[in-house]
Amino acid sequence: MATEQQEAPNSLKILMFPWLAFGHVSPFLQLAKKLSDRGFYIYICSTPINLDSIKNNISQNYSSSIQLVHLHLPNSPQLPPSLHTTNALPPHLMSTLKSALIEAKPELCKIMASLKPDLIIHDVHQQWTAVLASKQNIPAVSFSTMNAVSFAYIMHMFMQPGSEFPFKAIYLSDFEKARLWERLKSDHDQASSAKEKDPEIEGTKGSDFNSAFIVRSSREIEGKYLDYITEFSKRKVMPVCLANSPDNNNHQEQSNKDGDELIQWLETKSERSSVFVSFGSEYFLNKQEFEEISLGLELSNVNFIWVLRFPKGEDKKIEQVLPEGYLERVEGRGRIVQGWAPQAKILGHPNIGGFVSHCGWNSVMESIEIGVPIIAIPMITDQPFNARLAVEIGVGVEVRREENGKVKRESVAEAIKEVVVMGKVEKLRKTANDFSKKMKNREKEELDEVVGLLKQLRNGPSSSPMSE
Repeated sequence: MATEQQEAPNSLKILMFPWLAFGHVSPFLQLAKKLSDRGFYIYICSTPINLDSIKNNISQNYSSSIQLVHLHLPNSPQLPPSLHTTNALPPHLMSTLKSALIEAKPELCKIMASLKPDLIIHDVHQQWTAVLASKQNIPAVSFSTMNAVSFAYIMHMFMQPGSEFPFKAIYLSDFEKARLWERLKSDHDQASSAKEKDPEIEGTKGSDFNSAFIVRSSREIEGKYLDYITEFSKRKVMPVCLANSPDNNNHQEQSNKDGDELIQWLETKSERSSVFVSFGSEYFLNKQEFEEISLGLELSNVNFIWVLRFPKGEDKKIEQVLPEGYLERVEGRGRIVQGWAPQAKILGHPNIGGFVSHCGWNSVMESIEIGVPIIAIPMITDQPFNARLAVEIGVGVEVRREENGKVKRESVAEAIKEVVVMGKVEKLRKTANDFSKKMKNREKEELDEVVGLLKQLRNGPSSSPMSE
């Protein structure tokens, strides 16, 4: 655990508490670096396995202003410390992990009391953190690693049920609506169960979520959706555009050698002729998806690097999930690796013409920043919203699904060829690069507003953020 003796004497101390996912911890680290550059002293609190995934991304420049604080969840045979993260977590253990985090509240309270931070920035999904903070007279504010359009759509669903979302480019198919409702119902049922055991779980007393919160985004790409949230909820939504975190580089030397070998292979291909394929660390393709996506890549006749991941504990090999004879048929133009690849380095290579992605928000932001067209195959939660936003602003195309939600090989091949073979890559790339420049130009202004909010909360607001 970090100690107070390490702090800069006059720094404002902030304790950050993200959700237990690399896709959340990583943006929190990026925000920590931005705030550290403004003179803040930051603690990032999470489980050891999550902090291990970012510790090598804290350079010497930040070693004295960003400290990592271990939060130990209750141990159980079902959920050992190696599973105290969503990364490769078997799906059936997700609710167990959420419950374990709530059960660690006493440990978090001890950390707050020991560190005595001036402010807490917590994940928007963990509003109960603000209740704990208020008991120690610590102001708290929410940070969403999810984008504004997802918030706007889901908020509209609840506040105006039955009415159409006013922005036509953002929609859900019947299949996606059913899947989203299933997820929301599951989350609601779990929250209700937790509230019965501990009534303050649902509380937001002490939180400034009712007046303002921070979201990882930029007005350049989501201005109207940010305004819609503010108009409907009367909350001031403060976007902050964070430069994407460097690739997770805390890998063994062998992994780095594997990454170098992939880059060397990519060097043998022609410019813009290849695609990178990844569906993140938390979604695992089913048998039908494996088959259709693999055969779609084959039908496209485009070079590809595909990263496959399986849940922890599943002893699977690549050959077991791919069609028979597949590796032999794509030999020379297709590379399939298990577990990890240097994503940012690959996407930034001039021979990459597109990113076949599930459209997690981190991946979308990274694609825009690097200037790589997105070939979207969204799967769960906010990913359909992210995919449609990418299409709306002109940085990607989406793979067409059947009415039943199934992905078909022909549609996968068609979308890849539309971008890489039929020449759309340059137009999409130019649009992405233009947005990247605009977001970077606006970043200082948006960060200034966030810093102003944090200082206001620390000093005791004389007025609501909404009145500014």
